[in-house]
Amino acid sequence: MSKETAVYTHGHHESVLRSHTWRTAVNSAAYLLPSLKPHMKILDIGCGPGTITADLAELVPDGHVTAVDHAPGILDQARATAAERGLENVEFAVADVHALEYPDDTFCVVHAHQVLQHVGDPVQALREMYRVTKPGGFVAVRDSDYAAMTWYPLSQGMDDWLDLYRRVARANGGEPDAGRRLRSWALTAGFTDITSSSSTWCYATAEERAWWSGLWADRTVASAYADCATEGGHATAEQLNAVSEAWRDWGRQEDAWFSVLHGEILCRKPA
Repeated sequence: MSKETAVYTHGHHESVLRSHTWRTAVNSAAYLLPSLKPHMKILDIGCGPGTITADLAELVPDGHVTAVDHAPGILDQARATAAERGLENVEFAVADVHALEYPDDTFCVVHAHQVLQHVGDPVQALREMYRVTKPGGFVAVRDSDYAAMTWYPLSQGMDDWLDLYRRVARANGGEPDAGRRLRSWALTAGFTDITSSSSTWCYATAEERAWWSGLWADRTVASAYADCATEGGHATAEQLNAVSEAWRDWGRQEDAWFSVLHGEILCRKPA
């Protein structure tokens, strides 16, 4: 069974967690919510700081959520998130999605948000997610698609950012344009009952623009992504500074608008 070979491009710098802690079940897993029942056992893969995890735990009060991440350090923050909300039906563990240490047919739902774009073998990851799902249960996956992200006004610096990010992510073993590939990966993994959908995040108000541009400006010069860009020979520090400033310039424009497209799959395991 394969093990993780990719590098998590973003890391867990404050500028990364600024966006991750904003995520909720409503803004990041709406396609899954109608399928949830109060008694369900859920496996949340790549839980990060645990905000989506906590929402899922609240939505299955008679059930249980097991939240896992490949990075041990972030689990302390996820545990704190659950504790702050008084949740007792959730537990956390380190795991590799390519080789999950759970028996077959364990969970009613296996959920992964923004995970497959960062793994070395997304098809194997999906096979493992399917294996640990109970008959009649669901595998739910949502990933962004960088090439489909769009913004206004046009900016050469922003174009440079997108080109750079995609090169760095692929050099790290991931696939930044994962959203469009989810259905294909699921079919290759052997899934037969697949519901495909898409949804977006959109940033347009003054507050949203300042938040989104600021976190990417900071991430570009001070994060694991920045280190990967320079150490991998993809960009110099001066080039990263220029991209960072392009983000800030974009965020200052009154007519600025940015949309993030996500692909989604909800796959049911035959009963």
